[in-house]
Amino acid sequence: MSNEHLPTVILETLQQVLSNPKNFTALHEPTFQGSEWEYVKACLDTGWVSSVGKYVDQFERELAEYTGSPYAIAVMNGTSALHISLLLAGVQANDEVLIPSLTFVATANAVSYCNAIPHLIDVASETMGLDPVKLDQYLQEIVHVKTDGFAYNRQTGRRISVVVPMHTFGHPVELDALVEVCERYRLVMVEDAAESLGSYYKGRHTGTYGKLAALSFNGNKIITTGGGGAVLTADEGIAKRVKHLTTTAKIPHRWAFQHDETAFNMRMPNLNAALGCAQLEQLPDFLTRKRKLAQRYKESLLQVDGVRWFEEQNHVSSNYWLNAIVLDQSDERLRNQILDATNEAGIMTRPIWTPMHRLQMYQDCPRMDLSTTEELEMRVINIPSGVTLME
Repeated sequence: MSNEHLPTVILETLQQVLSNPKNFTALHEPTFQGSEWEYVKACLDTGWVSSVGKYVDQFERELAEYTGSPYAIAVMNGTSALHISLLLAGVQANDEVLIPSLTFVATANAVSYCNAIPHLIDVASETMGLDPVKLDQYLQEIVHVKTDGFAYNRQTGRRISVVVPMHTFGHPVELDALVEVCERYRLVMVEDAAESLGSYYKGRHTGTYGKLAALSFNGNKIITTGGGGAVLTADEGIAKRVKHLTTTAKIPHRWAFQHDETAFNMRMPNLNAALGCAQLEQLPDFLTRKRKLAQRYKESLLQVDGVRWFEEQNHVSSNYWLNAIVLDQSDERLRNQILDATNEAGIMTRPIWTPMHRLQMYQDCPRMDLSTTEELEMRVINIPSGVTLME
């Protein structure tokens, strides 16, 4: 099949999978089919709508239980979760932090909020997340571990303190290999698990491999609190510090306003947490339905030449937050034709993010060879992935 027919074939395939599509099919939208109205109304009825209330504690407790993380601290969004995680992982001003160039801009922004410098790393085509093999080879060339126990960039003289893997569209990166790289170069891992609630690497939930991890519950995530995020950690001391710093460093007291350091107001309101509790109850069902949709896409796209299905690796279980097709060749014109055809027909599709090194504010950041990132930029297309699309 020639490429000129591919946009039409993909459109027809999506229409077949989505069967009786609406006038407009969103890329992803929230689903409220549980106790959301009941729990939110309880907040309104009692007046506990702000950052104190039973649902905040309940959501943190249930989130920790679900992920297997000893501690979970709810905050106002995923970016703030990553920001505070980086600070408590030891990132200091002028440090370099290793992040994928192929990520949502919030990953790089969180580094900048610490007055640190994003150091842009290439990804593996199989996971679209950090490539531990290429990273190891690159660090051999540029890193010197000094007597203080920290890694330094030979070229810039700056300390490299943290690695931030991001689990793209819910698909876990190769965590075991990445942990080894971190140990070899004395680096701390902070997972950007914003997209991967419900994803597992070798039977263990994402977000539990790093010293800290950030989750997101934005309106387009697999579960939502409207706006919200959470920090995961196994370290009790760090968990207490996260809670303290995200609640304006206020010292508990019945009536006095005492604060012992400059901190942040990043608390999740009780209203949002109530929504999250209801959503978390439905997460197993959401995952089942999303995996059925992914399987349906996979089977249909096997018939289409010129594209491959972005599929989980054998040793992981992905939440398939966003489904994606990957063109066989890097072709911006063809990619855009497919995007035009599908969106014109009312089926929302999107390209993958613009890589960080192509954004004006990050174009001068240190970086390795980013050939895989640049290739994937012109090959990846996200397709509708909502929980209700199989109904």
